[in-house]
Formats: sequence, structure tokens, C-alpha cells
Amino acid sequence: MGTEWRFLTNHARVLVCIAHDDGLRLRDIADALGVTERTAFGIVAELTEAGYVVKEKDGRRNRYRVQDHLPLRQAIGREPTIGELLGLLVDPTATGSRADQKK
Repeated sequence: MGTEWRFLTNHARVLVCIAHDDGLRLRDIADALGVTERTAFGIVAELTEAGYVVKEKDGRRNRYRVQDHLPLRQAIGREPTIGELLGLLVDPTATGSRADQKK
């Protein structure tokens, strides 16, 4: 069979992970994506540098927050925001720290 491919890039998948639970550690993100922790770190660093993710210290851990009001990097027609895309991909009733904060 051909090469394995996915509809979403690893960058988009990291955004989905963080949107689902902003308390995830890099190790958790790496496990969810099936990549190394170093790769997950690089992706989060790129998203942070681009302004799509904000990293905040919470004790000894980091918390990540998606800047969901920003437009997608490559718009198709009207420029949807990251929040609009994540709204399609993330179950708002799912458990996790983001879902708990909205209650």
C-alpha cells in the first residue's frame, strides 16, 4: 500500500490536544501524536513562536493556551479563526481542564 498520510498536520493535531486539555504535558502530547517528546517540544515551540499558543508557568509545569481568535495561517476564502476550526474538532462536552473551566 502507499505512504501513510493524515488529513491534519502534527501542528494541527497539537492544537487539538491543547484545546482539549490545556494541562497536558509534552510527554502526553507526544504519546497522543505517536512522536518523540523532542518532536512535540519543537512543534509547540513553533506554535508558540508564531503566536498561536501561549505558554504559562504553573508551578513546576507549563500550561499551554491556544490563541483561538487568530486566523488560520493558510486561509481558504474567508479567514476562519483557529477557534472556529477547533470548534469542529474538539468535543465541548469532553472532560479535561478546559471543559472544566467553562462550567
